Amino acid sequence: MVANAATTSNKITISPVTRIEGHAKITIHVNEAGKVEDSYFHVEQFRGFEKFSEGRMFYEMPQITPRTCGICPVSHHLASSKACDVIAGTVPTPTAHKLRELMHMGQIIQSHGMHFFELAGPDFLLGWDADPKIRHVGGIVAANPDLAVKAVRLRAFGQEIIKKLGERRVHPIYGVPGGVTKPLSPEDREWILGQLDGHIATAQVGLSFFKDWAMQNADMVGEYAVFPSAYMGLVQADGALELYDGTLRMVDKEGALLEEFDPTNYLDYISEHVNKHTYLKAPYYKKWGYPEGVYRVGPLGRLNTASHISTPIAQGEMKIWKSLNGGKPIEGTLYFHYARLIELVHSLERTKELVDDPEILSHDVVNPQGQITGEGVGVLEAPRGTLFHHYWTDEYGVITRVNMIVATAGNAWAMDHAVNLVAKRYVDGNNIQEGMLNRVEGAIRAYDPCLSCSTHAMGQMPIHIELVGPDGEVRKVLRRD
Repeated sequence: MVANAATTSNKITISPVTRIEGHAKITIHVNEAGKVEDSYFHVEQFRGFEKFSEGRMFYEMPQITPRTCGICPVSHHLASSKACDVIAGTVPTPTAHKLRELMHMGQIIQSHGMHFFELAGPDFLLGWDADPKIRHVGGIVAANPDLAVKAVRLRAFGQEIIKKLGERRVHPIYGVPGGVTKPLSPEDREWILGQLDGHIATAQVGLSFFKDWAMQNADMVGEYAVFPSAYMGLVQADGALELYDGTLRMVDKEGALLEEFDPTNYLDYISEHVNKHTYLKAPYYKKWGYPEGVYRVGPLGRLNTASHISTPIAQGEMKIWKSLNGGKPIEGTLYFHYARLIELVHSLERTKELVDDPEILSHDVVNPQGQITGEGVGVLEAPRGTLFHHYWTDEYGVITRVNMIVATAGNAWAMDHAVNLVAKRYVDGNNIQEGMLNRVEGAIRAYDPCLSCSTHAMGQMPIHIELVGPDGEVRKVLRRD
């Protein structure tokens, strides 16, 4: 039995799920014959940002909401900044828009790079059944030190873009209503340009490795949590992949268009479902209801939604992607990794386009504010999927209500379903092997969840508190259901 798993006569518990951001557990329920009957993905964290942001000034939100997470604070910072632009009655200058997008590319680069090479990578580089003592980034360093160093530098490059713009790698100070706090210096522009080609090459190494692995393990790829769903992501006016702006497109399991709409109108199309076994709410397409209307977001959702990619190297990979299932959406969970690497290449290429633009060095980086509008929505594609920030204020700009649909929540149902499918395929309750359970965890890793960001609740949160004495005995139990 693996160190992070426990078993009773009819239940296997994996806690915590490893190599993800945040805290979660998986329970696998088996029958007397040792066959898996049901499995569940439990997100146990609670974050109350929607509630305790009430009463704050709207312009504080780009600094408050990134504290939901240290992995993807830039995504929250920029989505919040976009919502605050609307509340302030202003529009960022063209240069400010480009600089915000540049910071966003830094976020995508560091997050996608870290996830594939350092979190998910050990399963592919070292094997699903490798000893857990080496099946981590340290094992990658030992097995392939050159690749490990390049991967670390790739992530550091994305973080350094964030720092050069926002003064620090985590929780940057940059977006303000109508723009950003400072221009990009010529020296920082040259530094970014000088690094790009090497990091694009590293991303391409990752792409080649995964494609080779998928070819050699085609049976596993074809049976590992493959299921239909709808898909959603931002697209440009011509249908190209978009990560910062654009319209929201939703397609069905065949790739047929369901909706394409202004992201500010998301409440007309999306609702959220609450499941009893987790704090992670599950969004769904309103017209179809739950669970018929569930969809997937993130790299797999975006590539299945977009028609093409605007940058050349990534578009070359996109053509291969679109050929894999005859032009229909790709359904396999492990293909999240391929899609993530394609997006990594695109983000590096897009960074080059942005810093090559002469306007990027302009000092015209903020527009004045207008009248407070009382409501604003900010939407972008975080590394893990579509992120919504929606704020309501009074006439003075004081926050009265907040709604956040965080990227990981878009895959809530899908992660639960993937865990169940993988457990039923690989877990034998009569002969439990560590590698079986690692495969189940891998279904969660494929979605690269950010669980710190994604959990919130309506009403009162159930609480169970035990007061334990020095002898280890429970002296008192307090409970709120």
